[in-house]
Amino acid sequence: MTIENASSVRAATRVRASELVGRNWLNTGGEQLSLEALRGKIVLLDFWTFCCINCLHVLDELRPLEEQYSDVLVTVGVHSPKFEHEADPVAIAAAVERYEIHHPVLDDPELDTWKAYTARAWPTLVVVDPEGYVVAHLSGEGHADGLAVLIPELIAEHEAKGTLHRGDGPYVAPEATSGTLRFPGKAVFLPAGRGSASASNGSWLVSDTGHHRVVELADDFDTVLTAFGDGTKGYDDGAAATARFNEPQGVTLLPAELAAKLGYDVVVADSVNHRLRGISLATGAVTTLAGSGVQRLLEAGPARVDDEGAGYGGPLGEDPLQVALSSPWDVLWSEALQTVVIAMAGVHQIFAFSPETGEVSILAGNGLEGLLDGAADSAWFAQSSGLAEGPDGSVWVADSETSALRRLVPTGSSDGARVSVETAVGKGLFDFGFRDGAAADARLQHPLGVAVLPDGSVAIADTYNGAVRRYDPATGTVSTLTRGLAEPSDVLLDTRGSEPLLVVVEANKHQLVYVPIPAEAQQVDEGASQTQRPTSPVAPGGFELAVRFTAPTGQKLDYRWGDPTQLKISSTPPELIVSGGGTGEGLNRTLELSSEVTEGILHITARAAACDGAEGPDGEIPDHAACHLYQQDWGIPVVLTAEGDSELVLDLRGMD
Repeated sequence: MTIENASSVRAATRVRASELVGRNWLNTGGEQLSLEALRGKIVLLDFWTFCCINCLHVLDELRPLEEQYSDVLVTVGVHSPKFEHEADPVAIAAAVERYEIHHPVLDDPELDTWKAYTARAWPTLVVVDPEGYVVAHLSGEGHADGLAVLIPELIAEHEAKGTLHRGDGPYVAPEATSGTLRFPGKAVFLPAGRGSASASNGSWLVSDTGHHRVVELADDFDTVLTAFGDGTKGYDDGAAATARFNEPQGVTLLPAELAAKLGYDVVVADSVNHRLRGISLATGAVTTLAGSGVQRLLEAGPARVDDEGAGYGGPLGEDPLQVALSSPWDVLWSEALQTVVIAMAGVHQIFAFSPETGEVSILAGNGLEGLLDGAADSAWFAQSSGLAEGPDGSVWVADSETSALRRLVPTGSSDGARVSVETAVGKGLFDFGFRDGAAADARLQHPLGVAVLPDGSVAIADTYNGAVRRYDPATGTVSTLTRGLAEPSDVLLDTRGSEPLLVVVEANKHQLVYVPIPAEAQQVDEGASQTQRPTSPVAPGGFELAVRFTAPTGQKLDYRWGDPTQLKISSTPPELIVSGGGTGEGLNRTLELSSEVTEGILHITARAAACDGAEGPDGEIPDHAACHLYQQDWGIPVVLTAEGDSELVLDLRGMD
C-alpha cells in the first residue's frame, strides 16, 4: 500500500484516541502527561503488566525502534495489572527500574485506560498518529517488523502535512538503585571444592540479574568472591572479566564427574539472550551451550501453525547453537532424568538439554498457555519459572501465570514423553489469592521458585504474596512458613548446620536472607481472588467469533501448505461451549453457548503465519523467505444474558 493510499484509508476510518487516565506517571520527573501534550508525535501505547513474559519480550522488541525514532516516536507504557500485587505503586516502580524501561509509564490500576482502548490481552499495542487518531491496534508480540514499516509511513505523511514535530520526548530517567546485588533472580549452593578456594565451607552462586552477571557470594551474602560477566548488558563468551549476559536467571550445578568431562560446571539460563550458557568455576570461562539468540516463535520447517508437538522424543535440531529458545527462566540438573530441565517461560513449555550430546528437546507442554494436566505432549503450562527435584525423581514446577505448583512425574520410558504432568496447587490463569488449607482450595499469587524440604514437602517462593509457602504431599495441605518479603524469586535449603535453614532470594530488596523453618507453619486465609477485568455480556445460543489479522507491508499469509491461520477455543467451565470448540483452521468460528451456564471464561488462541513476499495477489513467497508467527492467547470473562452480544471481534493485528 502506498503512503497516499494508507493515508486515505486512515482518513476514512479516523477514530480519536482516548485520553490517558490513571493514578500516576513514572519516568516523567513528576510531570502528568496528556495526549494533547504529545500532539505532533507518533505515540505508541504499550499495554503491559510486569508479570507477563510476552510483555517483557515486547519491551525488548521496541527498544531499537525507540532509539531509531527518538525524535518523533514516544512510547507510553500503560501498566494495567493482572494480579493484586501488580497494583502496588512501589512494586510498579521497582519493575520499571528492573526492566530498564526508558519511556514514560502510566499507572492504570483500575484499568481505566485499558477499557477505553478496548484492550483484551497483555500485551496490546496501539499506535496514535501525530494528530491524535488511532491507526493500529495490535495484540501479542512480534510486531516490530510491521511497526518498522508503519512508522516511516506516518513520518512521511505527517511531515508532508506539517503535523509532525521533531525533538526530545518527555522521558526523565529515575535514580538507579546501587548495591552488591540488583534484582537477583536465582541461586545455587556451591559445596567446598567447587567454588572459590577461600570458601572452605561452601559458597553461593547467584544470578545478579539487574547487573547482568553471575556472582559467587560468601556466607555473609555480601562479599563477592568471583564475578562472571563485566556487568554490561550484552552477549559475549570468554573470560569471566569480559563475558556478557542479559538478565541471567536460573543457575544449576552439574555433578563434579560430568563437569570434569565437559569443561564447565554451571548451566545458566540467560533469559533475554534466549540462550543457555556454561561457566567453568576453575577458569572463569563462559561459553554458549545452546540457543541461537533468536527468540523461539515458530517450529523449524514450513511456516505452519499446527506443529505444536514437534520435538517430542527427539532433538529440535542437530546443532544446539541453532535451536531457538525463548526466555529460559530456570534450569535444574535432574538426577532421575539425567538431563538439564529448563523452564522455558517464553513458550510455556518445559525443555530438556543433554550436556553430553548437546541435544535440546521438549520435555512437556504443547505451547498453549493455561493449566492442563496429563500426557507431556498435551499438557498446558503458563510461564513456568522455578524448578526443584524431589527424592522420588519428580520435578516440581512453579507455574507462575497460573499461580500453581505443578509436578513432572517420570514415566520410566526412554522413548517419547518421559514425564506426565500433575497439578498440586492452583486452579487456572485468572485464579490466585493468599489462602492456606486443603490444596484444592489453597491459593498462591505468581510463584517463581521452589525447593524440596528434608521431609519431602515443598517450599514455594510465593512471589506476589511476599511469602514462602509450604505444600505437604502427605496431607495435601498448604501452609505459610514466612511472609513480609519483597518479591522472593527463589528459595533454597541450607542443611550445613544443626538445623536446616531456608535461603530466600529477595529480589526487590536486592539481597539473600536466611529464614528459619518454623516447627509449626502459620495458617493464613486472606481469600481467593480472580483477575478483575471487564466482563463481556454474551447471549446463549449461536455465537460468531472473528479474529482480525492484517499482514504487515512486505509480508503475505503463507498458503503453500494450506491455511496458515488457526483458532483453538475452549472454556471454563467446559460446559459453557456446547459446540464449536477445539482446534481448527481459520480465524472465524461459529460457537454455540450454553443456556444453562451463567458465567465463565472463553479461552482463545489465535495463530497466523506470514512470510516475506512480494506485494499484490500474484506476488510469490520465495522458498527461503523469512517467516513470522503471530500468536495471542485471550481469556475473555463472559456473563450469559439474553441481551448479550452474539458476536465477538478480536484483533491479532488490526489496522485502521
